Amino acid sequence: MEALVVGAGVVGLAIARALALRGASVILAEASEAIGTGVSARSSEVIHGGMYYPPGSLRAHHCVEGRHRLVDFCESHGVPHRLCGKLIVATSDAERPTLEAIYSRGIENGVEGLDLLERAEAVALEPALSCVAALHSPATGIVDSHALMLAFLGDVEDAGGVLALRTPIEAAERREGRWHVRFGGAAAGDVTVDGLVNAAGLGAQSLARRIEGAVPGSVPRQVLAKGSYFGCVGRPAFSRLIYPAPVEGGLGIHLTLDLAGRMRFGPDVEWVDTPDYSVDAARADRFAAAIRRYWPGLPELGLTPDYAGIRPKLTGPGEPAADFRIDGPAEHGLPGLVQLFGIESPGLTSSLSLAEAVADRLMA
Repeated sequence: MEALVVGAGVVGLAIARALALRGASVILAEASEAIGTGVSARSSEVIHGGMYYPPGSLRAHHCVEGRHRLVDFCESHGVPHRLCGKLIVATSDAERPTLEAIYSRGIENGVEGLDLLERAEAVALEPALSCVAALHSPATGIVDSHALMLAFLGDVEDAGGVLALRTPIEAAERREGRWHVRFGGAAAGDVTVDGLVNAAGLGAQSLARRIEGAVPGSVPRQVLAKGSYFGCVGRPAFSRLIYPAPVEGGLGIHLTLDLAGRMRFGPDVEWVDTPDYSVDAARADRFAAAIRRYWPGLPELGLTPDYAGIRPKLTGPGEPAADFRIDGPAEHGLPGLVQLFGIESPGLTSSLSLAEAVADRLMA
């Protein structure tokens, strides 16, 4: 099979790798000038456990399966990572039922090692923490996402795959049993392939509308949720990730660590119409108020604007969170095409599992 994968973020790279390792001749097309410059470049780099998502959902399955695959991959390929663990905290008794629900969901999803802790047990692990109870997830961790993507690309190229940067896909149509794809850029032209994968992230819906012949209404709407992050001055006060109870549209302003131990906080949720990666320093007051609920010791003026990301959601304010979508011919009516929509968190954790699912569909 000759396959074209559109989008060289972490998920697109993982898909290209899976196809190449199965013997496909793979072209990985990326519109920008480097890999991983979109959603993948602006995540919290967390290896998620898998306890937040509804049992039986694609997010639950691919997060848990993907986490095992991801940790094994990092260990075999020397990708920097650490399973530092995470505490999801209740800062009032009113939040205890939320923790208990997440615990039950995690057990049903097959997340190992989960443990409900009372205040004294949680504070024994993290003395700077303020809470009434916590859920401990030792399987959660952090990863160097750029090193991960480079390792994926290395496997793609070792298997004969080709990366085409600065290659925006302009249109595609099915003719005589194959995909005819027109691309732009400095070396604009056409390519014909057997299989086409739309893993374009923020551009997935736009690309889908340029693919001729799809079932009307098969392209879902896209809702953009901006998440800002703030860094923190001083030595790290925690050795684990600290998450509050989830909020609408996200997991709350949580504390994450990078592999050097530096603390950063975010993301919040700001619904936007167009991508905007600026960080408003005035949001620091709101961040500080949320953080001090679980870390009263946050220094005054301790937050500094860091970066922002955009999550390509399928539902908006006041609506239940949507599942991942992996659309094949049953959804859009076109053979040899797989499209991914709404691949946000836990997309990085899920990437290797999502890749196998896409490869199964395309090469069946």
